Amino acid sequence: MKHFKGLASQVLIALILGIIVGALYPAFGESLKPLGDGFIKLIKMIIAPIVFCVVVSGICGAGNLKKVGRVGVKSVLYFEIITTFALAVGIILAFIFQPGTGMNIDARLLNTESLGSYLENVSKVKDTTDFLLRMIPTSVVDAFAKGDVLQVMLFSILFGVSLSMIGEKTQPVVRLIDQIATAFFGMMSLIVKLAPIGVFGAIAFTTAKYGIGSLQKLGMLLAIFYLSCVVFVLGVLGLVLKLAGFNIFKFIKYFRDELFIVIGTASSDSVLPQVMVKLERLSISKGTVGLVIPTGYSFNLDGFSIYLTLAAIFIAQATNTHISFTELLTILGVAMITSKGAAGIPGSAIVVLAATLSAIPSIPVAGLTLVLGVDWFMGIGRALTNMVGNCVATVVIAVWEGDINREQAKRILTEA
Repeated sequence: MKHFKGLASQVLIALILGIIVGALYPAFGESLKPLGDGFIKLIKMIIAPIVFCVVVSGICGAGNLKKVGRVGVKSVLYFEIITTFALAVGIILAFIFQPGTGMNIDARLLNTESLGSYLENVSKVKDTTDFLLRMIPTSVVDAFAKGDVLQVMLFSILFGVSLSMIGEKTQPVVRLIDQIATAFFGMMSLIVKLAPIGVFGAIAFTTAKYGIGSLQKLGMLLAIFYLSCVVFVLGVLGLVLKLAGFNIFKFIKYFRDELFIVIGTASSDSVLPQVMVKLERLSISKGTVGLVIPTGYSFNLDGFSIYLTLAAIFIAQATNTHISFTELLTILGVAMITSKGAAGIPGSAIVVLAATLSAIPSIPVAGLTLVLGVDWFMGIGRALTNMVGNCVATVVIAVWEGDINREQAKRILTEA
């Protein structure tokens, strides 16, 4: 019975039961749709405050670049370049394999009404100028009251940058925001416990309404996501690590124990202390490890980035939504911001994906119900890729700074 206490096991059971109920009792399966809708509304309820907290904490957590010096500048630059590659990998493979094509989901049946005024302002965007102007809220309170994520993000960025510029005097405010974020994440952890119920309802409805064939597409989405992660780790990170003088396979083997823990917990935060210790054993200074790893856990979310673009395009394909080149660039740009600061928090992927989709008026945010059933399993891949990406980042920055004994590091990796 111990095995059934874990959320992953419960979600898996709910997934299987949802398929059975939807296939054998379609009428009853369709009636379970409110379970999935209700779960989404609970998540939507705290999207705006969570976006504010993670963006502000992420900016302040990166430290004052004037104080952290070259390591901070190089870290941020590296993170932005690599996460852009991760976002691009998700987009490219989504268009190559087109996992959502053929599902023919009617967006009108996805209950966008359950999201209330959340999409109200974004859905009225007429052109690029109007889009940019609508990012500026009438007031801060209005942005939060309407749940307009883009407006909340703009305010959050300005607020976070201001706190960083002022410096030490704002530390009480930063700590307060971190504590508020902890409270909201606590709420999220409570909501996520209802995930099995939400998954059961969503999958039962999907199976009943669209048939077993629609589930095959979800399986394909999951397979393509893991393929994307493998391509990114072995291709992009492998190349970067090779340029730094190391082998990606030996590197992964060195962190094998931590990777297995991440698989079991679906969180890269669960191995943060062990990862930092092992990186220091590779002769990297404690200061470099202490700066790059914590910052990377907020700004270098490679697996998360792949997920955002892949899932967004999957939903567009599944709902027969055409994406223009401008909208594709918008997805890329918004995902670069929303992907920051959400690692290690169970359930955050749904929140951030909803925030990303909100920036594209034509893609129904309610379409995230289509990926709800496999999100937990994608979370394992996200956490694994995030962890490897941050470990590689630390080594690369250390090499860039001349802050590592390469021969000693190679010997340790070979003996691992």
